[in-house]
Amino acid sequence: MKVIVIGCGRLGAALAEELSGRGIEVALVDRDPAAFQRLSPGFTGSRVAGPGLDREVLVRAGIESADALAALTASDEVNAVSARTARLLFRVPRVVARLYDPGRAEAYRRLGIPTISHVTWGVGRIVELLCYSQVEQVHSLGGGEVELVQVELPHLLAGRSVQELSLMGEIMVVAVTRQGRTLIPTPGTLFRPGDLVHLALLTSSSQRLKHLLGLA
Repeated sequence: MKVIVIGCGRLGAALAEELSGRGIEVALVDRDPAAFQRLSPGFTGSRVAGPGLDREVLVRAGIESADALAALTASDEVNAVSARTARLLFRVPRVVARLYDPGRAEAYRRLGIPTISHVTWGVGRIVELLCYSQVEQVHSLGGGEVELVQVELPHLLAGRSVQELSLMGEIMVVAVTRQGRTLIPTPGTLFRPGDLVHLALLTSSSQRLKHLLGLA
């Protein structure tokens, strides 16, 4: 697998180091050659100096054979253009762009560019840390619109069916961990005391889930 990372800031450098450490071929692009000083001496990927918007720079980085690209500069505009160029011009299969302004997330999605937003993720994580909840977030998907969560089944729901804890298009039970084993349930699967329930839901439906669980 080959990945191009545009932007050798703290996030870009850390990502490049992590990918390289996993044996993945990495090309790190930054317009400032001095930025590469953030990398450890053991970094085995390539360093390409030049603007990530420049087609020739991207070709030098190997974009024509890249499997993925992450645009992580300090500019939303640069990230959007770089990601769109990779997706539309070079047909890179997997592309993601860093996003500082969450208000632009919908525009990015219309362009077919998945985004990560430190603001959206950070606010959610801070709320989670400050406000104890029996519903534990495991992962956030897309721009934070969908969450994977897990919750220890409330005692009052024992004997109820998976279907009763589901809302089409909003909340879905994807797995149940029971006595150390995890299973994929059917709508008719009955919950048992001690079950750990794993769900996918729209972030906007968090309060509805708590009502279904009897936690609100």
